[in-house]
Parts: sequence; C-alpha cells; structure tokens
Amino acid sequence: MAYPDLKPLSPELQSRKHTLQEQGVKYAMASFVDLHGMCKGKVVPIGHFDRMMQGSELFTGAALDGVPQEINDDEVATMPDPDSATVLPWNSEVVWFASDLYLSGQPFEACCRTILKNALKQAAEMGYRFNLGIETEFFIFKDTETGFAPVSDRDILPKAAYALPTVLDNYKILDSIVSAMNGLGWDVYSFDHEDAQGQFETDFTYCDALTMADRLTFFRFMVKELAREQGYFASFMPKPYGNQTGSGAHYNMSLADLKTGKNLFEDPTDPCGLSKLGYQFIAGILKHAKAIVSVTCPTVNSYKRLVRKGSMSGFTWAPVYVCYGNNNRTNMLRIPMLGGRVECRAADISTNLYLGAAMILAAGLEGIRESLDPGEIHRENMYNYTLDELKALGIETLPKTLGEAIAGFAADPLSKAVMGPLMYQTYVDFKTQEWEDYHCHVSDWEIQRYLKFF
Repeated sequence: MAYPDLKPLSPELQSRKHTLQEQGVKYAMASFVDLHGMCKGKVVPIGHFDRMMQGSELFTGAALDGVPQEINDDEVATMPDPDSATVLPWNSEVVWFASDLYLSGQPFEACCRTILKNALKQAAEMGYRFNLGIETEFFIFKDTETGFAPVSDRDILPKAAYALPTVLDNYKILDSIVSAMNGLGWDVYSFDHEDAQGQFETDFTYCDALTMADRLTFFRFMVKELAREQGYFASFMPKPYGNQTGSGAHYNMSLADLKTGKNLFEDPTDPCGLSKLGYQFIAGILKHAKAIVSVTCPTVNSYKRLVRKGSMSGFTWAPVYVCYGNNNRTNMLRIPMLGGRVECRAADISTNLYLGAAMILAAGLEGIRESLDPGEIHRENMYNYTLDELKALGIETLPKTLGEAIAGFAADPLSKAVMGPLMYQTYVDFKTQEWEDYHCHVSDWEIQRYLKFF
C-alpha cells in the first residue's frame, strides 16, 4: 500500500496516542457508515496510528451499500475525527474513531457524516448550533427453536410498559449497557421497559448533533456486542411484532446561540414555552415532512410502525399525520411539557442519524429563513379524527409505505440540496429497489389468507 506523505502528528494527537498506549490500547478502528448507518472500517495497530489519522486506510466503495462508486474507481479513505475516540467498553484494547470519507484528498460528497457536517455549517452561518437528543428504543431477544423471544419468561404482558419485574429480569444486560454509556460520559438519566415485550429504552443527555450521530452509531454497535456476550441478541428492527408497538428514535431538537450557548427555542411567555424561532423551525419540518420521513424511517418495516392501530389492541403511539402539538404524543412533532425543544416522533431506531439529522435540520432552517407559520397547534387526540375530518382541517397523512416515502423524497428539492446529487440518486435508487424486492416476497400472511381460499 502506498501511504500518503506523512506529516508529524500535532502535539494534541501525539498526546492522545501516548494516552491510548498508556491505557493499554493495541488497536484503532477507523470507522465510517454505509447508507444504513452501519459501522464499517479497518482495524489498525496503534503503532500505525500516525498513518491512520492521515488517511492511510482505503476502501472500495463499490463493495458497500450506498457508497456510490464503480469497481474501477479510486478508493475512498477514512479521515478519523480525533474528538470521537471511544475505547470499547467490552474490549479496552481497541479504540473506535468516527471518520469522514475522502476521495483524492477531498471530502467525498456522498459521505453520510460529511452531509451532516454540511448542514451544520449552514446552521453555523446563521449563528446556530444544532443540539440533539435521541430516545433509544430497542429489543433484547434470545433465540429459540421456533424463532425468538424476550429474555424473561415473565415478559408476556400485552401492555408491558414500565414493568419493573422484567427490568430486573434483564438487569444484567441492561446494567452492562447503561454502565458502558455512563463510562463513556453519556450521562444516562433513566431507562425502562417499553410497551412491547422485550423492548427497552435508554434516555441520556443531549449534545451537539454531530456528536449525537456518532454516539447513536456507536450505541447500536455496542449494544449488539454486549447482548451477544450474554447469549442474547439486540434488534434495532423498527417493528418485529405485528401486534405490538415498534421502536422509535425520537429526535429532541433545539437551536442554541453559537456564541453564548443560549437555547433559542425557549420562551417562558409562550403557552408551550417555545419561541417564535422554534415555531418557524417546526413549520419547515412540516413543509418537508414526507421527504424527511423517508430518511428517518428508512425501511419497509418502518411503515408498519407508522399506523394508528392495525392488529393491535391499543394505539401504537406512533405518528400518522403531518401536524404538531403541545405535550401530545399523537402528533408528528411534539413540544414537550417544559418547552425549549421540539420532538420529532416520526423517526425509528433504524435511522441513519447522519442523514436524518441533516434533512430535518435543513428543513427547520428553511422554516426560519422564510419565516414560515406552522398553523394551529393540536392538543386533541389526532387518532380520533376520520380521514374526511382531517382533510377538512388541511392535515396530510404521513407516507404509508416506503414506496410512497421515496416518491416524496424524490419529488422534494430539499432532498437533493441536502444530500448532493450523488447521494440523492443513490438513496432513491437503493430504496426504490428495496421496495421492489419486498414486492417479490410472498409472506406467511398471504399464504395463510389465500392459499386455500380461492
């Protein structure tokens, strides 16, 4: 391999390398994400740290989903972010670095992390820092002879939310996850059993959007490894059960003054505690909701979560309509009780947060630039409206399928503006093919319903 011309490491990087070696770190991971937000990368002995930090590790994009390159193209290189250094809680001999992709010495336009950084740059030019918190919902299962099941044999309640006995039954795995998060300085302030069997949520302190995207990416990587160590598996599938709730990844968002750090969404004089800037941000998201959802809910399975009821005994808690409200969980966008932030509930745990955050931030900034008005706030239960009543109110429905969502993404000029032409087309093509592949599959439901019916 022909390494790039090496420069002496900066004093800061020399100090970091020395600290890692003193901690017993033997290997460094130069990690990036594919279209799905899944970690990819190479592992480098710490003795080659200098080279890795200057882009020595090369990758053939054509071997990956959503890294749009031909087989004959030059490789992309990882440029690790020193500030993202994360020693693996389950293996202290390895450190993980989130990385940007470069091509021929320049940022690669279809790099997911770079796409988010470009959106954050637009916010900075307007004087804002984008703060983001993610509510991480996920499942912990064990393999069985017939498929999979919750870890605890007591985890059988049809409404399992907040059940303390099953939290304790899962104590060992949950403690390993929460202890790892807190050991990394993420400040978990609560965790609980969620509404579905085997489903849990961790809540931890918000931070700037780039750091949060790095953390969620690492979180999914970490939780799967920690679960595997104990003989279980973690699932970030949005909705593994047809008759139970799915896993969201609610985006909790605010803009802060870039210089002072003041939360610009706070307004104690407003009934909901939200500033005019916050309402304009909401309006921009509502305007581009269908394009955004195609990225925050990126799979075929995602849209089986975005239903009011379906085959369930109760409501799903997932949004169905393009609307906003106060502390009301039946809206796509919610203004939590204490105000000062906006929660997007139309996001699930399979989201690639780099792309999802870039889309939703760009839409919100457009709302601010154009002084958009989000319209009337909805405090009522939106599930109780009929479609005719919603139509009279001018409220649209979120996409019902991935195919519908991708059509909305493709038709919205914001998508190409945020993603860039290369990733825009790659995303449309890949997700369109995913939707077409799904239609070639004959499900158990179809066999049971039609095989002997006709």
